[in-house]
Amino acid sequence: MNRRFCLLLGAAFLLAANLRALGDEKDWAPLKLKLPAPVFAGTPKEVRQGVIMDPPSATPPVIMVPPDARNIAPKARLTSSDKNATTAMLAKITDGDKEAEEDSVVFLRKGLQWIQFDFGRPEEIFAIAVWHAHDTAKIYRAVIVQVADDKDFTENVRTLFNNDADNSSGLGAGTDRQYFETFQGKTIAAKGARARYLRLYSHGSTDSAMNEYTEVEIYGRD
Repeated sequence: MNRRFCLLLGAAFLLAANLRALGDEKDWAPLKLKLPAPVFAGTPKEVRQGVIMDPPSATPPVIMVPPDARNIAPKARLTSSDKNATTAMLAKITDGDKEAEEDSVVFLRKGLQWIQFDFGRPEEIFAIAVWHAHDTAKIYRAVIVQVADDKDFTENVRTLFNNDADNSSGLGAGTDRQYFETFQGKTIAAKGARARYLRLYSHGSTDSAMNEYTEVEIYGRD
């Protein structure tokens, strides 16, 4: 199979995927998440001057997804930049337990850390729902979500969310707003991005230097 044929085949596949997405978009519906129980109420802590925040909301944002989109996170192979994170630890991130209990949270080391999902093959991704730790209204720093075609994130890297305004991560300054963690987590639109690999970054929070994850759901389709 020569290079020109491979390029043509790839272009045809991409065109077909785009036409499929456009053709059925009229049938898309709002993503409905099963939320954990809220565990605190009241006014979040004040943040330093100049930080642009998403205001607290009574409901998660409305993100439209195809009717056949499903949570593909549990089937993915999950790895982390924290080499102390075992397979059993990381499995808790996709076990369906989103409650604000210490046993539900995976703790990663200090500094910029990531968790990575390998779906085994390219998938269309429409939404990512992330719960770090929602026991208090903390702010997680350098929250970045990227997809790529290779496990080292060097090929066709695309950023779906980045609120690292000062580029402390070295991955580029982001324009998304920071937010208070609540039982609603954070839902991010992916708009059908097609990728085999997905990474989530963070760099501690206003409460702790540790990186915490309670649950991640990724809604996509083959």
